[in-house]
Amino acid sequence: MNILKKILWSLIVLIIGFFIGSRVVITLIKQQKPGHEYRIGTLGVSKIQALINALDKKYVENVNMDSIIDCALPVILQELDPHSAYYPAEETQESNDELHGSFSGIGIQFSMQDDTVRVNSVIHGGPSEKVGILAGDRIVLINDSVFAGKKISSNEVVKNLKGPKGTNVKVGIMRSGEPGILDFNIERGDIPVKSVDAAYMISKEDGIGYIIINKFGETTLTEMMIGLAELSSKGMRKLIIDLRGNTGGYLGAAIQMANEFLPKNDLIVYTQGAHSPISKTYANGHGHYTSTPIVVLIDESSASAAEIFTGAIQDNDRGTIVGRRSFGKGLVQEAIEFSDGSSMRITIARYYTPSGRCIQKPYGESDEDYAMDLLKRYEHGEFFSADSIKQDESEIYKTKGGRTVYGGGGIMPDIFVAQDTTGYSRYYSNVVRKSLVNKFSFKYVDTNRSIFSGFSTYQEVVSYLDKKNVLNKFYEFAEKNGIKRDETLTKPAINQMRQALYANIIYDALDMQDYLGFINTTDPAVIKAIEVLKQ
Repeated sequence: MNILKKILWSLIVLIIGFFIGSRVVITLIKQQKPGHEYRIGTLGVSKIQALINALDKKYVENVNMDSIIDCALPVILQELDPHSAYYPAEETQESNDELHGSFSGIGIQFSMQDDTVRVNSVIHGGPSEKVGILAGDRIVLINDSVFAGKKISSNEVVKNLKGPKGTNVKVGIMRSGEPGILDFNIERGDIPVKSVDAAYMISKEDGIGYIIINKFGETTLTEMMIGLAELSSKGMRKLIIDLRGNTGGYLGAAIQMANEFLPKNDLIVYTQGAHSPISKTYANGHGHYTSTPIVVLIDESSASAAEIFTGAIQDNDRGTIVGRRSFGKGLVQEAIEFSDGSSMRITIARYYTPSGRCIQKPYGESDEDYAMDLLKRYEHGEFFSADSIKQDESEIYKTKGGRTVYGGGGIMPDIFVAQDTTGYSRYYSNVVRKSLVNKFSFKYVDTNRSIFSGFSTYQEVVSYLDKKNVLNKFYEFAEKNGIKRDETLTKPAINQMRQALYANIIYDALDMQDYLGFINTTDPAVIKAIEVLKQ
């Protein structure tokens, strides 16, 4: 019986695949570009229509085609490549919000602490700030429904707080020092989703600025230019561009950004696919920072658009790449949206760096192989030693200046910086596993919020924490929660523990830029980047 079910399901997937093919073709016809021809007849659309009619008029039971399609689409697309995929309406909206640069909500950052929604920070100028919501507030009611004292997910909270612009949401707040529940009626508004997490002078005496970009969306270029203009006004002559953890986004945003740093006629990227003729993009010479010395930071999570930018800088010998080998995504996707809000993204081309490299890593024998690639790199020691990286000797290319670079899977940095494990300890692993660092940090800031409100820099916070011997207070807190200090707390481990604890407190008390400013003081890749620019 199980075999029959599998056979039946396979047939359904195949049939629905043909049916979907007809819908996709219709969508593509509407988007048809000069030089492209879509031949409907080759897809057997007439047979598909006959099948649909037969199912509609003769099948023994009513068939919910939408439900079957939702199940079948992911199965079909995953057979193509690891990045062609189907997204339900909710996931499509979330993805679009992130790349479009804004969404509609109430303007808070929150975390779940002890089954309670706790406001970590309030976005300046947002709807919540306007009605008087404060950092440290506990949201216990949303639209008169209890949201405390029970297991609820962050996704559930977001779903209830987000909504169309102009609509209202009622929240009940518990606030320290205030009796009872405070009611607030908040009108949802546009909340910016930033691409630039920080832009500051990391070494004023050397004129070195630092900017970190977390994605490539519609507002990325504007945000970056504003950040760089501010840095220039403060004396920036050299720049660190941090793309670690940047998983990509819009191809066009990466091209726009590269154009700001490359001289006229330098090739930025080119794309090509079976149905997409070769398309090359060159710098137009209007960039504002074409002679500014730069270092680009990457790691194993830097992917797609981040790799396009990095490849353009490296292949044109325009700057120095520091860090670890990038993810290795060299495919271009096109989104096709359906009327119900769902969408699919299909790979339409490969992109190539100026030297001719396609840095897409091998798919592997299965989706699991592809998904587990980073873990395999870790196990092989690639994060800790450049010698563990096996370059594809059949994929040798030359930069504009004649240096050798390799294709076949990610971008190898010019200067390798190993992952720092000197402070690893069993103790740290245990407290992180139980989320004790986050819990202690939030409670400590919440208890001393009036004191922290008087600080404006992370240096002031660090000085205060040292004076109060907060690290020992954390050890006491952890012991009450079942984690005792042990022999693994060596001097390097204590330094890491301090760094992690202070960083969390700084994030809760100030903002992302101060958080990054603090952790960058001991970040090996950032330290190496500063050394390179000083030279």
